[in-house]
Amino acid sequence: MTLDTPRAPAPAERLRWLEDPGRDFPFYNGAPVGLSAWQWLFVLTAVAVGFAVLVAPIPWPAGPLGAMIPAVLFPLIPMVALAQVAPGHWKALFGKVGGRELRLMFGFALLNIVVTMSVGTIVYALTDVTSNAANAQLSGMDTAGRIAFFAKTIPQLFGEEVVTLLPFLAVMTLLSSRFGVGRKGAVVGAWLVSSLLFGLIHLPTYDWNLIQCIVVIGTARMVLTLGWILTKNIWVSTGAHIINDWLLFGGGLLGAGLVGKV
Repeated sequence: MTLDTPRAPAPAERLRWLEDPGRDFPFYNGAPVGLSAWQWLFVLTAVAVGFAVLVAPIPWPAGPLGAMIPAVLFPLIPMVALAQVAPGHWKALFGKVGGRELRLMFGFALLNIVVTMSVGTIVYALTDVTSNAANAQLSGMDTAGRIAFFAKTIPQLFGEEVVTLLPFLAVMTLLSSRFGVGRKGAVVGAWLVSSLLFGLIHLPTYDWNLIQCIVVIGTARMVLTLGWILTKNIWVSTGAHIINDWLLFGGGLLGAGLVGKV
């Protein structure tokens, strides 16, 4: 598969050490293709539909297969929409995966855990926080259920990257083309807005705790998005996200097991 690689921005337009020099973000400046406002609206509507399919109380078939269906549809719906408005160019979101990319996945995952725990500790000291109900669900599962749970997180976390990074590119396009914001400002604006949106879609997960979702989850998202900003490769941020969550869920599971033996 040939990957679309938009031309590299001029050094003065880059966020210096935050971006690799050889590749630019797709779509915002017409490379590999430009998307109109209506096309972006179509893509963002598909993002919303994909998220609705994931969280709506739809009576999917019971068992692991039924649980996998919404997790797969979550990213598939917006990716199909992108493929409709940018035929053949949806792959501009992706890049190669080699040794450097794998190291970056682990690096950003570990950085995210350190930053999130630090921010979470401060927020916990100042206000109430809500734990992720998935931790309790996971501890109550048998081995087969836990395997199915971790398997389901792969497409679901890829979906979280899709529904973050497509709005990132849409906001970057809006700021650049409609408001005349320079590239650096557009990147920072898209980074902040997409991180805020990511925090807000986690409100149901954390019992509508607005401060926790904006500050803790939003900060975690900003760290994960760094992998995308650096490489313009959704595989890097997805891999970091999966490693991050698997380490946290696995650590919680191990901790629950040790407590149970006391």
